[in-house]
Amino acid sequence: MTEPAIRHDFPRKVREIPTLWIPMSDGARLAARVWLPEDAEDDPVPAILESIPYRRRDGTVLGDVLSHPWWAGHGYACVRLDIRGSGDSDGVLMDEYTAQEQADICEAIAWLAEQPWCSGTVGMIGISWGGFACLQVAALRPPALKAIIPCCAVDDRFADDVHYMGGCLLADGISWGSGIFALVSRWPEPSGRGQDWRALWQERLERSGCPLIGWASHQRRDAFWQHGSVAQDYGAIAAATYVVGGWTDGYSNALLRLMTQLEAPRKALIGPWTHVYPHFGTPGPAMGFLQETLRWWDRWLKGIDNGVEKEPALALWMQQDLHAHPMEFAVGGHWIAEKAWPPRGPVETLALGEGSLGGKGADLTFHHSSPLACGMAGGEWCPRDGGGIGPEYQADQRADDALSLCFETAPLEEDLVVLGAPVVRLRLAVDRPQAMIAVRLNEVMPDGHSSRITFGLLNLSHRDSHENPRPMVPGQTVEIALALNDVAYRFARGRRIRLAISTSYWPMAWPAPEPVTMTLATAGSALELPLRGEPSADAGLHAFGAPEMSPPHASTRLAEGESTRTLARDMASGTLTLHHIEDTGLTRIEDIGLTVGKRGTETYTITEGDPASATITMVRHAYARREGLDLRTQANLTFSCDVANFRIVADLEAFEDGVSILTRTWDETIPRDHL
Repeated sequence: MTEPAIRHDFPRKVREIPTLWIPMSDGARLAARVWLPEDAEDDPVPAILESIPYRRRDGTVLGDVLSHPWWAGHGYACVRLDIRGSGDSDGVLMDEYTAQEQADICEAIAWLAEQPWCSGTVGMIGISWGGFACLQVAALRPPALKAIIPCCAVDDRFADDVHYMGGCLLADGISWGSGIFALVSRWPEPSGRGQDWRALWQERLERSGCPLIGWASHQRRDAFWQHGSVAQDYGAIAAATYVVGGWTDGYSNALLRLMTQLEAPRKALIGPWTHVYPHFGTPGPAMGFLQETLRWWDRWLKGIDNGVEKEPALALWMQQDLHAHPMEFAVGGHWIAEKAWPPRGPVETLALGEGSLGGKGADLTFHHSSPLACGMAGGEWCPRDGGGIGPEYQADQRADDALSLCFETAPLEEDLVVLGAPVVRLRLAVDRPQAMIAVRLNEVMPDGHSSRITFGLLNLSHRDSHENPRPMVPGQTVEIALALNDVAYRFARGRRIRLAISTSYWPMAWPAPEPVTMTLATAGSALELPLRGEPSADAGLHAFGAPEMSPPHASTRLAEGESTRTLARDMASGTLTLHHIEDTGLTRIEDIGLTVGKRGTETYTITEGDPASATITMVRHAYARREGLDLRTQANLTFSCDVANFRIVADLEAFEDGVSILTRTWDETIPRDHL
C-alpha cells in the first residue's frame, strides 16, 4: 500500500467549526462539523457535503480530517453532517435511506447555499451510505446541487446492494443488519449535544428498531427496494456525476450501469480497491484521489475550464496476477481508459466439454450436488469494509473448486484480456422447486493455486424476474443466462481459466431450503468472455498523482484491537462453525477526551446435508468513556431458518456506569418467499 503524504501547506488557511447546527423546517436540528477557508465570508466558496450516520464527533472524525480540511484548503466549505437520528443530530434513525433523510439533506443543501461563506453552489461526496445519499438526493434535484462524487454506491437497492445478489440472500446483509441495529440505538456525544443528551438517547433506545426484520420481509424487488433506487429514473439526475469504486468492492457493477444510463455529465474511476476511498486504496496502489476530486469540483462547482470533461470517460484498473489469500490478497495491473461503456470488443465463446472449457464441446450430462462446505473459501461479499484488518478476502479456491462442477481450459497460449461482464449460458434442471447456483471464473496457476476473478449468484426462482419469482419445476430443463460481475482482467499465458459451478455458496449466500441436485447439459451451455478491443483511449488517460491527505486528528491508541476468522468442523455431526471477531480496540479522541471502541463477534453454523440448519449469531458492543462517563450498548441478533420460514431473534441492552438501564427484545418469524 502506498501511504498518502501528509500535506500541511494549502492555498488558503482553514478554520474549523466543530459543531454547526443546521435547522430543519419541522424544528429539528442536524449537527455538522465544518472546515472552510478563514476568509470565506469575504471570498465565498462552494460547499461540499458528506452526509452519513456514522457519528462525526466520535466515529468518523479520524478519517474525516484527512480529507475535508484538504478540500477546504483549496477553497471549499466542507460539511460533515450527522443525518437525523445519528450522532448529535435530533431524532431517531429508523432505517437506511429514508424519505425523511433525503428531504433533510435537500433542506441542508438549500441552507448551506444561503450562508454568507458559500457561493451558492454545493457538491456532495460520500462512500457507501454517503455514496447512496449522493445519488438519491441528486435524483431529487435540489437547485444548488451541481456535482456529486458517489463512491462504492449502487443504483438498484435490490439487485446489487449488500442485501441480495441474483435474488440470493447475502450474509453480508445480515451482518450489516446487526451493525445498523447497534448503530441506531447509540447515544449522542454528551459534550457535543449538551444537557439533553440523555433524554435523546433514551428516545433512541425506546423507539429505534431492528431494520433487518424489514429487509428480510421483502425478498423480491418490490416498492420497498425501489425506493431509493435511482435505476427507477436515471434521467432524474442532472448533477455532474463522478462515480468511484474498486473491483474488489461489492458495488462496481452499479457504477458501470450508471455510466451507461446517466444523461448528466459523468466520469468513472474504478481501481483494484475494496470498500475504501482511493487515496487509502487497498488492495493495490493508492492514488491521488483528492487531487482528482478537486479537478471535478473546480470544473462543476467553480466553472473552471480545466478540460476534465474532455478526457476519456472511464479510467479502469486492468487487473492481472491476482493472488487469492484471506490476508495477503494482492493484484497487479495498470490503468486503462475507455471512451464509453459498455466496451465494444469481440466476444469469445468457450464451449463446455468433459471437464474442458473451449474447443468443440460435447453433448454430455452431469449430475452435481455441492456439499454445504462449498463457499468457505469465498471470503466476504464486501471484504475489508472500511479498510479493516481481518482475514476477509477470498482464499485459494482449490477447496471450493473440488466441491464444484468445474470446466477448464488448456494452458493459454497467449494473454487473454477480458473487459466487461462474462456471461454463462447453462441448460440445467434441478430436483427441487427452490435452488441456487454460484458460478465462479477462476485463474489457475501452474502450481494449482486458484484465484476467483469474478463470479455471480442466481436464485433460480429469480431466473426471469426479481419482481415476480417463480419456482423451478423439478426435472424440467431451463436455459439461463447469468452475467457475472463486470471485470477488467488479463489472464496470463501459461495459466488456465476455470469455470466452477456449485449449488451452494455458504456462508456468503443463504442456502436453498433442501439439498439440491443439478443436472447440467453441456450442449447449448457456454461461457462468453467479452474481450477488450483496440485500446484507442489509453493515450488520453490523465496521469494520477501520488496520494495526499491533510494532517491527522489528535488521538491516542490505548488498546490494540483484533480481527480473527476461524473455521471448525465437528467430524461426528458434520457441523461447520465459522467464527469471526472484529475488535477496534480503544482509542482516545483527544479534543473531546473520549475513549471509544467497538467489538463484534459473528458465528456462522451449518450441518452438512441440512441447509435448514444454517444459523448466524452476532453480538455487537459499543463503548464510550471519559471521567464521569461510562456508556455501553450490547446488541445480540440470531438469524436462522427452517424449510418454510426465517426467524430473527434480537435483543438490545444499554448500560450507564455499568448499570443496565434498558432491555428490549424482538422475535419475528418471516415466511420464505422463493428463497
